[in-house]
Amino acid sequence: MSANPVSRTVKLALEEVQDYSILVGRTFLAIGRRPQYWRDTFVQMDVIGVHSLLIVTLTGVFTGMVLALQSSVQLSRFGASLFVGQLVSASVIRELGPVLTALMVAGRVGSGIAAELGSMRVGEQIDALEAMGTDPVKKLVKPRVLAGVAMLPALTVVTDFIAILGGNLIAWVMLHQGVSTYWNAVWGGLYMSDLVSGILKPLVFGFIITTIACYMGLRTTGGTEGVGRATTQAVVLSSVFVLATDFFMTKLFIELFGH
Repeated sequence: MSANPVSRTVKLALEEVQDYSILVGRTFLAIGRRPQYWRDTFVQMDVIGVHSLLIVTLTGVFTGMVLALQSSVQLSRFGASLFVGQLVSASVIRELGPVLTALMVAGRVGSGIAAELGSMRVGEQIDALEAMGTDPVKKLVKPRVLAGVAMLPALTVVTDFIAILGGNLIAWVMLHQGVSTYWNAVWGGLYMSDLVSGILKPLVFGFIITTIACYMGLRTTGGTEGVGRATTQAVVLSSVFVLATDFFMTKLFIELFGH
């Protein structure tokens, strides 16, 4: 008698979670062990951080402009246009900056990591590393995870700043607000908890994106078709987990800080 399709799917899912958890555990252990492969880490920081500046800049400026445009229409009905800067800064730093930056990085960097490691897996390069006594987790996974955790907060700060500048442009052009008026509202609407969440979220998101991308790349099978499949799965899974994690972290911060 064939196995129940539902139970078989659940079993496969649990096995995936187990394998991913093992990779995460091995990565944590590898961080404190030699060799450190600092050169590889700096190369990945360049790939993840510097090469993503353009896309996060564009994301930030249009996000800030749209936020200011939409909020100005609503707030002007109540004579509260002066609060546009406060709304833009709070929305961007608390939520939109970290989440949109993570989604952009997942699409650009996560897919690249999965494709690169997947190609190495089907090309038997990873098997060759293991045959030479090199741990693929230390050599391939650890530098990418460290680079992702280091660079995503930096990219988020860039996105936040550019988005607030985009909002300033709309406030100046459409609402005829002075620069000082806008920036006073920006600073007036921020709390220390906003800055804390705006930094902690990208740290977690960077870890999620890189570990999922590495996992999907290392488990690739089926030649070039398998590489394409792993790339797609890496982007989809990391995006979903970023959004889900954002919800739970937001709820946690609200419980801790009350806003």
